[in-house]
Amino acid sequence: MAMNWCWRSILVLIWLFASTTQAIWLDLPATGTKCVSEDIQNNVVVLADFSLINNGHEDAPVHPGPTISVKVTSPYGNNLHHQENMTHGQFAFTTTESGNYLACFWVDGHHPGGKGLTVSLDWRIGIAAKDWESVAKKEKIEGVEFELRKLEGAVEAIHENLIYLKNKEAEMREVSEKTNGRVAWFSIMSIGVCISAALFQVWYLKRFFHKKKLI
Repeated sequence: MAMNWCWRSILVLIWLFASTTQAIWLDLPATGTKCVSEDIQNNVVVLADFSLINNGHEDAPVHPGPTISVKVTSPYGNNLHHQENMTHGQFAFTTTESGNYLACFWVDGHHPGGKGLTVSLDWRIGIAAKDWESVAKKEKIEGVEFELRKLEGAVEAIHENLIYLKNKEAEMREVSEKTNGRVAWFSIMSIGVCISAALFQVWYLKRFFHKKKLI
């Protein structure tokens, strides 16, 4: 009985972890850009919804009035999405590069009053961005089977993420080891140069004193 409860708890935690969306609020300055970034591995679906918040109520669109622009770039600087004069919108893409993806927002033109704006950003990645309702209709599954399919997808997503983190940790360790090796060689070379300079100074001073017949 206790073992069954343990496994149920683990499955619930897995599902909560995988289905969590990153909903945040961004305070945009009247001038300037505010960006958010996320480290995402290759071949992952990303879906995001954004909207201006009016008087603290996200459901009330700010229109007519100030608008914002959004630009999304890949780790290598490729432009994935660009929109201007928006009060709300959505962008979606599948990653083709591993690394930090950047989403930047800024206020269009001159905002009357000179005050900044607040943007709500709902950023969903991987399993959280999947349209499960469409999957259920297409494969004609429901109930317990549908929930198990969600859990299976969550487990696969977590497994892939762990492999990605493991590979990244290995790459960082390799870079760290190479850096340590280069620093060690640089230190040895520096010590060698210092010793050579000291010996040269001793030889030069000894020769100078002999020439002046001081010793």
